[in-house]
Amino acid sequence: MPIEILMPALSPTMEEGTLAKWLVKEGDAVSSGDVMCEIETDKATMEFEAVDEGIIGKILIADDTEGVKVNTPIAILLEDGETADDIGAVSSPKSEAASSAAPAAVEAVAAPVVAAAAPAKADGSRLFASPLARRIAGQKGLDLTQIKGSGPHGRIVKADVEGLTQTEAPKAAAAPATAAPATAAPAQAAMATGPSSDTVAKMYQGREYEEITLNGMRKTIAARLTEAKQTVPHFYLRRDIQLDALLAFRSQLNKQLEPRGVKLSVNDFIIKACALALQQVPDANAVWAGDKVFKLKPSDVAVAVAIEGGLFTPVLQDAEMKSLSALSAEMKDLAARARDRKLAPHEYQGGSFAISNLGMFGIDNFDAVINPPHGAILAVGAGTKKPVVGADGELAVATVMSVTLSVDHRVIDGALGAELLNAIKENLEAPMTMLA
Repeated sequence: MPIEILMPALSPTMEEGTLAKWLVKEGDAVSSGDVMCEIETDKATMEFEAVDEGIIGKILIADDTEGVKVNTPIAILLEDGETADDIGAVSSPKSEAASSAAPAAVEAVAAPVVAAAAPAKADGSRLFASPLARRIAGQKGLDLTQIKGSGPHGRIVKADVEGLTQTEAPKAAAAPATAAPATAAPAQAAMATGPSSDTVAKMYQGREYEEITLNGMRKTIAARLTEAKQTVPHFYLRRDIQLDALLAFRSQLNKQLEPRGVKLSVNDFIIKACALALQQVPDANAVWAGDKVFKLKPSDVAVAVAIEGGLFTPVLQDAEMKSLSALSAEMKDLAARARDRKLAPHEYQGGSFAISNLGMFGIDNFDAVINPPHGAILAVGAGTKKPVVGADGELAVATVMSVTLSVDHRVIDGALGAELLNAIKENLEAPMTMLA
């Protein structure tokens, strides 16, 4: 029976994508692991690999098609012995995906596949299996959660199940009678916030303007930040941090590191200071998980990177364990690949804490929006010369940087947030201690 190849969900937040380019054509033979096409998500352009072997019988979605919903059929794969005549009357989902007038038709095609495509393992993680492998397992009564996949990223493919019997693998659990109702898509909810584009257009009738269609990244940013401000109880803590000791120490280090081609930025010190502070105040190294709070052990720090049309927040994992030079090199690499939209999902997902630095743009201070499920985000302003009163009561001039910690009150209470921000301040004002 021909196999429908579905638009994959290449990240947990992906709801739709652009089928940028097919790398195969109708009639081509593909094997498991072969790259079939390039797909643009809201964050990156990624290659999509075949999980089954066969012949490309029909391509349903053309190159450069935007707004293709996840789980929409994009091509038909023929198995051994099958021909194009076996495809039958297959209606192209292109018009259905592009038209809001027929959402039920798309859901009717996709819903059964979703139920079968994403069973969970015992630890709650998603189980990946090809449609053919699922069908064979269903016919044999095999439990896919007990089978180790040999396909890309551990995906279970035909070869993993066709030779097994019920005596060699546990039986599958009975499927639930009804599927859980689908929740409203965050992006659609965000688009419904405020007046419609037609209403706004009438307000500016007769005025010259350029209409810009939202891309996937901008839609996702709108959805996530609208959700964050509406559902996350933010509160804000502010401190001024004196940078003179840090700037002098940075200058000394950069002179010593110059032969190695390493140049540390103030942002590298801020990342290290935040990573260590999360270890010094471990109760603040936490994320909101619906009905639970997950308290992380490593300091995985996300850093906002502005790119054309949006932003990324690549995550530096185990930042507390890495040297300043290692953090600097990793951050430069992540930022460069973020601007080229070449980051893999695992490189911009996760973390418990984020940093948004607008100091290089001359911004003195601002309030950043928390990126769920993070517990907090630090907004960093510019370091500027200001009069300060020293410990001896004498007036002096110092380089002062204003920072604001936005905190999710469900995860971190006021006193705990103040303790975290104080630890960040102490680390930055005594930078040599961060190397101890």
